[in-house]
Amino acid sequence: MATLFNYHMTHFVMSAPDIRHLPTDAGIEVAFAGRSNAGKSSALNTLTNQKGLARTSKTPGRTQLINLFEIEPERRLVDLPGYGYAEVPEEVKLHWQRALGEYLQKRNSLKGLVVMMDIRHPLKDLDQQMIKWAVSVAIPVLILLTKADKLASGARKAQLNQVRKDVLAFTGDIQVEAFSSLKKTGVDKLTEKLDSWFGETTQAEDITPDAL
Repeated sequence: MATLFNYHMTHFVMSAPDIRHLPTDAGIEVAFAGRSNAGKSSALNTLTNQKGLARTSKTPGRTQLINLFEIEPERRLVDLPGYGYAEVPEEVKLHWQRALGEYLQKRNSLKGLVVMMDIRHPLKDLDQQMIKWAVSVAIPVLILLTKADKLASGARKAQLNQVRKDVLAFTGDIQVEAFSSLKKTGVDKLTEKLDSWFGETTQAEDITPDAL
């Protein structure tokens, strides 16, 4: 399937501890969020077909910064700090939560949020908090149920249907898909959604010379 954007051209731009250190709030950003062991880095590497773009670590909680990747000018993927890892000091956890909340609620260029969760353990408290934050500021959400290869076909379909039913309670723009970096399951759904978000024109792009 042809996509509007060449995600294989994605390159790392910078890491920032909070939104004050991010570049100008312009263009379109799509953020990836999830628990520290949800497979976020693996999904970004699979999407971009680059093994080392987002660092994968055997130690969950290693990514403590907001990481920016550019697909093309004014189109960025944002890897948010993983959350919910028990062995991270409380002070660090609170800093991450503040940085996440601030980014979601104040970053105007944010147009979509991909929330990743292990298909075997979906909708934990912090996952729900992320979704509620997004819905409260009218940001559409794509939930990817990762590690889908860990379940047999019937169990996978049942879990997918259950989560789709459960998220109706959030009353937001939320899509749920099964995903596996190993089997490339759901990559087409992810690129389709990213294309729709990145394909929107920003206000600055809408201004034509005639309008000036």
